Amino acid sequence: MVVRDLMQTDVVTLKANDRLDLADSLMRLGRIRHMPVVDNGKLVGILSQRDLFRAAISTVLHLRPAAEREWLAKIPVREVMTTPVITATPDMTVRAAVQLMLEHKIGCLPVVEQGELVGLVSETDFLRYLARLLDLWDTKQDLPGLEEAE
Repeated sequence: MVVRDLMQTDVVTLKANDRLDLADSLMRLGRIRHMPVVDNGKLVGILSQRDLFRAAISTVLHLRPAAEREWLAKIPVREVMTTPVITATPDMTVRAAVQLMLEHKIGCLPVVEQGELVGLVSETDFLRYLARLLDLWDTKQDLPGLEEAE
């Protein structure tokens, strides 16, 4: 199994000049935790909810929601996005991608082919895959006479 088989291809992206209030709205509305930042199709960074939380110091300043949005509207994505980005390729094995995420303690991998963003694979995608494998395993265990056939 390779990353291409699990990755999401309909990925919501940001531009480096977009403001954090837009990123915040998109993340909340789409229940998105990671957004690749692109420039002419090329991956230049990634913005996570964690990056947004760090930028939204409203809890420290005790800003009201309207004031927080005003604050975020002043900050471009490029100032808080993570660079360089750890990426995967479509033909990378699932095992290698999981290892990469564990090694770097990250929640997703943008998938890049010839410098272009072609998808994204996240912890959730791997958990769905694991759930399918467990279902297959359970089905195999429940088949009568399987032990004798093996």
